[in-house]
Amino acid sequence: MSRTASPTAQDFVPFATAALDFHRALNIPGGSLVTTRAELDALHAHLVALHGLFDAHALRVGQLVPVEGDHLRNARTRIWQAADHVHSAYHAAPRPGSGEISEPETCSVGLPEGAPELTICQRHQRTTHLMRRRTTPADLHAPFTGLVRR
Repeated sequence: MSRTASPTAQDFVPFATAALDFHRALNIPGGSLVTTRAELDALHAHLVALHGLFDAHALRVGQLVPVEGDHLRNARTRIWQAADHVHSAYHAAPRPGSGEISEPETCSVGLPEGAPELTICQRHQRTTHLMRRRTTPADLHAPFTGLVRR
């Protein structure tokens, strides 16, 4: 079984990377000093998509090459942790217009601010549910995911 993609497969990851680099170059130097909730939502969506990509690779590769699968699962865990921090940053950011800051617990009740503002919470809860099914609490809270096999 070949471990490489077919020559006709499109690789869009470099385009996503270039788009992020382009966004940073255009928006950060002259942009606002505070990250907007809309950008935090978009960054969270990007991390969740990246998490899904690493999850798919970890599941498939882990069956063929366990050591590589361990590394990919560890990367997936770190990406989820980054998404968790971005989700928390979203709730710490002031609401547009009012400047109020919502309580982090409000996302567990669904859409406390109304759609579409808190689709980030629904997305985060789906990803958190997946992480709870595929990892242990020790994996999620370990200071270092470490290398399991050599």
